[in-house]
Amino acid sequence: MKLGSFDVDIQKDAVDGGSGVLRPSRICYLAIISTTFWALVLFLPSSTQGGDGIASVLFKPSTFSIPLFSSVTAAPPASAAVLPEAGKEDRSVTSDDDRCAGRYIYMYDLPPRFNTDLLAECGKLDIWMDMCPYVANHGMGQALGDEAGAFSDRGWYATNQFMLDVIFHGRMKAYDCLTSDPSRAAAAFVPFYASLDGGRYMWNSTSLRDALALEFLDWLTRRPEWRAAGGGHFFVAGRTAVDFTRKSGGNGWGTSLLRNPTVQNMTVLVLETVAWSRSNVAVPYPTYFHPEAAADVAAWQGRVRKAERKWLFSFAGAPRPGNTRTVRAQIIQQCGASGRCSLYRCGGVGAKANCYSPGGVMRLMESSTFCLEPRGDSLTRRSTFDAILAGCIPVFFHPGSAYTQYTLHLPEDPNKYSVLIMHTDITDRNVSIEDTLSRISPETVKAMREEVIRLIPRVVYADPVQARRLQGRLRRRRGGGHSSGGGPTATRVGWHGALIHQAGGHIFA
Repeated sequence: MKLGSFDVDIQKDAVDGGSGVLRPSRICYLAIISTTFWALVLFLPSSTQGGDGIASVLFKPSTFSIPLFSSVTAAPPASAAVLPEAGKEDRSVTSDDDRCAGRYIYMYDLPPRFNTDLLAECGKLDIWMDMCPYVANHGMGQALGDEAGAFSDRGWYATNQFMLDVIFHGRMKAYDCLTSDPSRAAAAFVPFYASLDGGRYMWNSTSLRDALALEFLDWLTRRPEWRAAGGGHFFVAGRTAVDFTRKSGGNGWGTSLLRNPTVQNMTVLVLETVAWSRSNVAVPYPTYFHPEAAADVAAWQGRVRKAERKWLFSFAGAPRPGNTRTVRAQIIQQCGASGRCSLYRCGGVGAKANCYSPGGVMRLMESSTFCLEPRGDSLTRRSTFDAILAGCIPVFFHPGSAYTQYTLHLPEDPNKYSVLIMHTDITDRNVSIEDTLSRISPETVKAMREEVIRLIPRVVYADPVQARRLQGRLRRRRGGGHSSGGGPTATRVGWHGALIHQAGGHIFA
């Protein structure tokens, strides 16, 4: 089934409340933030800085092109100046051949109560489970073995889906274009761990849920950098946006973070957006794979390309209690009745599988041609990205599960890499999933699988520690290169200078 186009409403330029600070348009910030996101976090490897390496072979250029934007030009007040520490080079000074021009990022040094102190209290982050194993290794979690052949030799971790705040912060510390001067920055990154904070008190009083976020915003807006950076601020809230959109004063679900007027003047990276907000942008859920090098990605792609897929389709998930006419209930019924489907049923009566077992889930997907991806607790589910990682073609039952969400990461034409069977076709017209998938020709299936495999570097988060080590080696090799900007906002280690491939809009790191 083909989809129509989905329009994106972009906020126009505006002057913020008479402050005299020009607020560049939302599209400018989305471009620089997506540039930074791809360069820092998603693994888009290359053997050369020119972009002619492995990344240009692993996947085709996308139609989304990221232009280079000039830095924000709003002049900060004198009190906003942040001076480099003695003995450190301030790499924010621009020149004609400055490869960071238009890509400088200012990173706040927050009081630890807004981020790292939350990690120290990992045992209190979730009332249902101990999150301490998941905060290890910069948010990647505990290292995994090969899990009975499910994984390759290295780069695999038991990653919790809500750890993106920590993972992104770790990678951001390695960004090669950090600046200590907020007035020169194209955007400012604020490493507030919104996901960890929000997850602690989902079932507590609303005042307790919002307390730390309100304290954080009060601290932020009092900083001179808030004005100096021109309002182009962004942070990561690694949960679905609905977890942060409770109406102020209401007793509903989640916090009210995204409804705060200050936050609505920022860009927030979330796992799933809400349609009414212009400030949030959807990014992929973390998977279990955090590669150290380009060779790790290429080897994994080769492995899943050769995988024996004995099942036409499969489903991993738990039934939802109550209504048996939901699409999930029908999927479980149809899969269980088919000799060509593998059902990995977890949770509920008679469950024999554990969906928290990375090896079991990945073995299922690696042996399947199609992976069924109905909505989870919300429209999206982490399993979609596990399926892509396994080279399994995702089958969606609602366009909001991927197509209207991850527009900067997945192909514009969803038919190239996925199948859409509307949920109403299953629940109201009893359409057979097996018959629908069986009618897709082998040639088309092969092309779709190859497109899915090409997407792998776009949806996995690289190992932040190994990236910094690699940067150090590369910087020594080229005789120093850029060093970190001085002051508390910059780090001594950096990512090795992502370059924009203007023809396709890819960031080759």
